Amino acid sequence: MRYVVTGGAGFIGSNLVDLLIEESHEVTVIDNFSSGKKENCNPKAKYFELDISNYSNFEDLKNILSGSNGVFHLAALPRVQESIDNPLHFEKNNTLSTINILKACADCNVKRLVYSASSSAYGNTIKLPSKEDDPVDPISPYAMQKYYGEVACRMFANVYGIETVSLRYFNVYGERQSLEGAYALVMCVFARQRLNGEPLTIRGDGEQRRDFTHVRDIAKANMLAMHSDKVGKGEVINIGNSDNRSVNQIAQMIGGPTVNIEPVVEPRETLADNSKAISLLGWYPSIIIEDWVPKYKKDLGI
Repeated sequence: MRYVVTGGAGFIGSNLVDLLIEESHEVTVIDNFSSGKKENCNPKAKYFELDISNYSNFEDLKNILSGSNGVFHLAALPRVQESIDNPLHFEKNNTLSTINILKACADCNVKRLVYSASSSAYGNTIKLPSKEDDPVDPISPYAMQKYYGEVACRMFANVYGIETVSLRYFNVYGERQSLEGAYALVMCVFARQRLNGEPLTIRGDGEQRRDFTHVRDIAKANMLAMHSDKVGKGEVINIGNSDNRSVNQIAQMIGGPTVNIEPVVEPRETLADNSKAISLLGWYPSIIIEDWVPKYKKDLGI
């Protein structure tokens, strides 16, 4: 089978590309390398450097998609605080890119698109664990943009006949997560600070909790969503471990002195109800963070 992965040089996308190639699929990657990295590229995949948020590239996009069996749409700018600081830039990259890829899929008769959504759509929910039919309450431009992508996927399934499914990821971690830059995850920030001999900076009281989900499990969920005959009508599915940890606990796993700094706008707690993923995709998480962190620290020399 031939698949196209947008954002396939990024943290999650590159892990998905590797899994697809391991399973002997032909893979084409579209990435503008704004946050993706050349060193993440798999030599067995074909790469196109293209900004899919720019409509002037629409014909090139369709040429790339022509003849593909499915599309995994992961291309996005992924951080909450940065979207608050620069909402227009994030709107262009996270919203227009999704509309363009959906329309290109419809024009090229691509059978199915699997969309990378976000648990940030739930906002500061009180009811936990979060279920897909719970009310959404995005509290940042990024969360709003990712939720809009779900709505667009459902609409395109209904109006244009392209099969779609949206996967709401919960706090992804794992191999190739970046230690540097604005998109570094809290675990990576802690690891970089530990390597530099600095105290670990905890925002607020550190009791905010996250449902950490390993990137390999996320990649497997994408594969299952592409092939399941139980989805394709714009369904939204949580992909999370259904178990969470506090930021303070993550700091303890990395080790070292800590210092508390000002909080930022973010949900207080995330926790997935993953029963829909189990019933519709046959997906189960296989990696827990306590088992993974020791290897991560050893690889970094911490």
